[in-house]
Amino acid sequence: MITAVEERQAGTEAYEAVKQVKMKMKRRKLKGYTPPVLLFLFILVLWQSSNKLFGIEPYLLPAPTKIVQAIIDNFSSLMQASYMTFIASMGGFALSIVVGVLVAIFMAQSKVVERSIYPYAVVLQTVPVVSIAPIIIVWMGPGLNSILLISFIVSVFPIITNTLTGLLSTEHNLVNLMSLYRASWWQKLWRLRIPFATPYILTGMKISSGAAVIGTIVGEYQAGIGGSDGGLGYVITVAATQLRMDYLFAAAIVSCVMGFMVFILVNMISNLVLRNWHESSIEMEN
Repeated sequence: MITAVEERQAGTEAYEAVKQVKMKMKRRKLKGYTPPVLLFLFILVLWQSSNKLFGIEPYLLPAPTKIVQAIIDNFSSLMQASYMTFIASMGGFALSIVVGVLVAIFMAQSKVVERSIYPYAVVLQTVPVVSIAPIIIVWMGPGLNSILLISFIVSVFPIITNTLTGLLSTEHNLVNLMSLYRASWWQKLWRLRIPFATPYILTGMKISSGAAVIGTIVGEYQAGIGGSDGGLGYVITVAATQLRMDYLFAAAIVSCVMGFMVFILVNMISNLVLRNWHESSIEMEN
């Protein structure tokens, strides 16, 4: 018979074991962050010394300190442009999720439908967006509507392909079981196919999130408007025209940071949705 003292001791030992596992996981994460941080610092030092070491002119490759100074000097304009780009990219990204999932659901109903629509989805991915941007501008005019459409075209294909793959990969025995119990088409879709395809949909969202930002910047470069309503694409165009390389690099870095933060946000949502039941988001103890 287990006494109260032994029970408390067992509970303490279990708590210490869990604590050690968590500490081990934290140390492993820290070790994983160390190599990229060291590489980043090495690149910064090499970049800062490139003018003296390799004789690269500052107007061709400004030093990181000059770029940081350009960000500080133009912080308000960069933040305003970033806000406009973020709004446009999130609009195109949201539109690609809605349309992409609906199109994939429609394609998954029949092989004939899939073979009929899929080639046109591939066309959206393979046609250079720079070549069709002028057509979109002529049709819709410069401004936010054209930018949203360009961002949507760039980001919708990964949503379609990943969602379709998830829907078609649903366990057939489970589908047959639901048919045996006379489940409706909607019940099969909502209770079986969509949950099974959720990891695939979230993977497509991770890919499309960065593509949406890229498409938005390209759209702003081609169809954007200037002034306070201009996005990062407009800032990059102005900086390149004026040969302000430090400002150009600053805008490019802000664009990269925005794309990275959007990806991190989508990845956090993915982990939050999948962490309790899908293997891809469950942390391993060993």
